Amino acid sequence: MNVPSNLKYTKDHEWVKVEGETATIGITDFAQSELGDIVYVDVDTLDETVEKDEVFGSVEAVKTVSDLFMPLTGEVIEFNEGLEDEPEKVNSDPYGEGWMIKISIADASQIEDLLSPEAYKELIG
Repeated sequence: MNVPSNLKYTKDHEWVKVEGETATIGITDFAQSELGDIVYVDVDTLDETVEKDEVFGSVEAVKTVSDLFMPLTGEVIEFNEGLEDEPEKVNSDPYGEGWMIKISIADASQIEDLLSPEAYKELIG
């Protein structure tokens, strides 16, 4: 499994790339492989502030629908509109073109609660 060392992770298999006051969020390589072929990404929280651990959207695969959980409290400022036409980018490039949302971080202290790449590798075995 690909677990980039420059990202943070959650127990719910989201990755977080922190850049100043902004964080980019997507699902991990492990998550997309467990879900299978992704056919739809639904994010209806654009321009809303979502609390940590609340649902910010869902991802639909051929066999299942899975909720997406907010790793940090913040305002959803951007949705990757490329996923509307090509949701399979989440499968082919989960850490690149398959990113899902960008948020304005409300509480930077929450970043410390995220998993390191090493801790995430232990979680997924």
